[in-house]
Order: sequence, then structure tokens, then C-alpha cells
Amino acid sequence: MAAVGDRRLAVTWHLAWTVVVAASTGVLSLRGAGLAPPELAALGAVAAAGAMGAFLAEVTEEAGAPLAIVLWALAGAAACLLTGGTAGPLAPWCLAPLAAAAAFGRPRLLALGAASGLAAAAVAALGGAFLILPKPAETLSVWLSLLALGTLAVGLAAGLVALQGKARGESQSARETELELREALDHQPQLLLALYPGGRILEVFGEAPAGLEARELSSKRLGDLVSAEDRAAVEDILARAAIEGSAEIAFTPAHDPRGWCVLTVRRMSPTRLVGAMRDARAQRARETELEEARILAEQQNAGKSRFLANMSHELRTPLNAIMGFSDIMRQRLFGPMSDRYGEYADLIHESGSHLLELINDVLDMSKIEAERFELAREGFDARDAITAVLRLMRGQAERAGISLMAELSAQPLDAEADRRAVKQIAFNLISNALKFTPRGGTVTVTVRPIGEMLEIAVADTGVGISGEDLARLGRPFEQAGDADHRQAGSGLGLSLVRAFARLHGGEMTIDSSLGEGTTVTVRMPVLALAEPHDIGRSAEA
Repeated sequence: MAAVGDRRLAVTWHLAWTVVVAASTGVLSLRGAGLAPPELAALGAVAAAGAMGAFLAEVTEEAGAPLAIVLWALAGAAACLLTGGTAGPLAPWCLAPLAAAAAFGRPRLLALGAASGLAAAAVAALGGAFLILPKPAETLSVWLSLLALGTLAVGLAAGLVALQGKARGESQSARETELELREALDHQPQLLLALYPGGRILEVFGEAPAGLEARELSSKRLGDLVSAEDRAAVEDILARAAIEGSAEIAFTPAHDPRGWCVLTVRRMSPTRLVGAMRDARAQRARETELEEARILAEQQNAGKSRFLANMSHELRTPLNAIMGFSDIMRQRLFGPMSDRYGEYADLIHESGSHLLELINDVLDMSKIEAERFELAREGFDARDAITAVLRLMRGQAERAGISLMAELSAQPLDAEADRRAVKQIAFNLISNALKFTPRGGTVTVTVRPIGEMLEIAVADTGVGISGEDLARLGRPFEQAGDADHRQAGSGLGLSLVRAFARLHGGEMTIDSSLGEGTTVTVRMPVLALAEPHDIGRSAEA
């Protein structure tokens, strides 16, 4: 809006000047004042400058103002030279550029207007000194002088009054903006400080922490607001902010030993810092509560893991006796017994084996969660470990009517890993695949090197896993499938696989969808060599 008002004023000012000059020319001609061609040319030049100035002010806005001022200088110099030079009646029009600059309402143009007016006067003076200039008649000179002085006085006065009004309006707007900004600063929730690098407080804005008054902090030292224990650290932070540009610290205020404040400092200039201080007592209380809750949760989790480990040891002792005696009964080492009792002995031994597997899984998981599980790394051929597991699982696959296939590398897979963990990974993956694969299906075990990675992939043609179950699998005691499948396991198999893989620096991934089978892949960086290999295929069913 201000720019539109300035443009309208400049256009009106130039048009008014043009109209006055044109009207005066017409009146003098009608009165028979004897306007000669030089006088007509002088008046026409000034009228043309006014018309061009109005056009430039309307069309080009800010860019045309300097050009209009230069045109006024040329017109003023021409009018002066055509009417007798600096001693002639139109000499005052040499200052027309200054009046035009004021009419544009921009203080920065006044210097250009003054310089242009002096240049026009200098040209007129030089012309009067070295040239024979035309002079109007004495009676006409009086009227021309009145015209020049009148238009210059009124035009310059109008421009200066408009310029002063604009300056007053801008000053008032700046004061209002400053008051609004100060009010906003005084009501924002932090305490803003303008500081010297040494810690002297220059200005204060905003809400001070509880127990302090913002208006009483000016001219104090920041260190006076800090407890003795934290004062040196705060002074170091100010020095670091002055060098590095920013710093932050939390401290106990001197007036409240139970309080807690956070100060953020930024460098504003080589001699000024700006700081933001806020009361962080509630935040510290929340952080303390969260830390206490975290410690309590860790303690409870560690207690659970210790309990599971102890209970597992306590259960394994009598279970070993049960399995040992049931095995003796199965083998009838002390004489024959009836078939029914033999069947009971087989059931006891089978149930004991299942329970022992569960206890071993719980014991391993509790050690891993308690971060007490240590890998027994050794060098071995990974194919041997996988082959041993395949031989062990062959009977279960045959009883379930499932084809158990293996694709093993033809080259040795020299690994530096925990042999038992690698076997456990393969065992758990194959057990899961057999559990979810119906009779007549296929489970394929692939073992191959990928660079330094040992890849163990178990793919089945089973029922697959839903997206909802897929997101949960791999966490302890999480199971997928229907109730029958859930009853067949503890939910620790895949979580142990993932844990063992991560202990070796690897990862486990699951790719599955309902009705399309499942592929579980484990990759671990445990191979000593990465050479070209062939895949050999063997059937284990």
C-alpha cells in the first residue's frame, strides 16, 4: 500500500508541474508577451520532463525514478541556457531534480537529486561563461522568474512535506513493530538474555525461572544466577560459545538447590552472545522417572532370566534320571517286560526328550538375554554340522511323510563359529519347516557361501505364514499357525536362531505368504575363504 501511495504522489506531482507550465505558456501567449522560440523551447523542455516523469513513475515504479531525475536535470539545464544562463529568469529550475527526488518519496534519491541539480547549474554557468546565450525581454523575464520560482517553491515544498510524512509514518510503524516484538519477547515462555562473552547481562526478555524476576537481572553477571558447583562449567560454556558459535548446558540455579535450568547460548557477534534459559525441572523429573523405570525393568528382566536359568538347571537334574531310567527300560537291559510297559517307557522317554529340548532352549535364551552367553568359536567345515543335523532329522521327516532335501556346496565351507550354535540354527529351522509342512510336501536345506557370508536357507512347501504373524515371529515365545501348531512348540525356536545369528554378526530373514510356503534365511560372516563353488544335491528322505 505504501508503494502505491508513493507512485500516485509522484505521478500527480509531475502532472501538476506539466499542467502549470503548459497553462502559463498559454496565458503568456494570449497576453501577447512575445514568447520567442528560445523561451518556448525552454518551457517545452520542462513540460516534457514533467510528462516523462509521470510516465516513468506510473509504468516503471522504482526503476524509473533515477531516470526521471536525470531528465529533470537535462530539462533544467536546457531551460536555463535558453533564457540567459544562471542569470536568466529560469535559473531556479536547475534545482528541479531535487524537488523531483523529494516527490518520489525516497530519501535515498535526495543525494542524486542534489547532485543532478548542481550538475545542471554548472552546465548553465559554463554556458553563460563561454557562449552567447539568448535573453528574453525584460517584461517577459519578470513573468518567467515568477513562474520558475513559484513552481520550484511549491513543488519542492510539496515533495518535502510528503517525504516528511512518509518518514514520520515509517518511524511510527517501526516503533509499533518494536513494541509488538518486545511484547512478544516478554511473553514467550523462555528467558532470553543478551550477554557479553564475559557473562554480563545486557538485556532480558521473557519469563524467568521460578524464583527470579526478569527485570532485576539486567547488569548482573550470569554466574550470579548459577550454583557454586556449576558456575565454572557455565563460564566455560560461554567461552566455548564465543569461539565455536553455540553451546548448551544444564545447571542448578543459585536461588533454588532443587531447581534445574537449561541454557542454550549462540554467538550473535564477536562481542555479543544471546542465550535462552528455561526451567527444566519438570523435564528432569520425567527423565528421572524414565531412568528409574528403565533400571527397574532391566532388574526385573535380569531377575527373570536368572530365575529361568536356575529353574532350568533344577529341572534338568531329575529329568536326566527320568530319561536315563526310561531308556534302560526301553532297551530291556534287566529283562523282558510287557509290550504295554514298553510303550509307556517309549512315551516317557519321548516326553522327557521334548521337555529337555524346551529346557535347553529356555536356558540358552535366558543366557542370551542376560548377556552371559559366550560363543565357543572353532574352525570346522560348516557342511559337516549341517549334515549331522540332516541325519538326525531324517527319521522325523520319514515319519511325517515329508521329503527332506539338501543342497550343499561341493567345496569345503571353512567356518570360524560356534559349532553347537550353527547346528542349533539348522535344527530349529528344519524342525519348524517339518512342523508346518503337510504330508507329501518338501523341505529343502541350502548351504552356500556368499563372499565371507555363510548362508543357511530352509524352504518348505507348507501352509505359509500370514503377514500379522510374520511381524511377530523372531521374538521369544511368539508362535504362528493354528492351535495345533502352537501346541507343538515353545515359541523359542526362531528367536534362538535370530539371537545366535546376531551373536555371530549376522541376521535372519523370513519370506512367506499364506498357502505358498516359507523360506527362512540366515547369513553370518563366519567363512574364512570365499571361493567359487558348486552346489551338490542330495536327498535325505
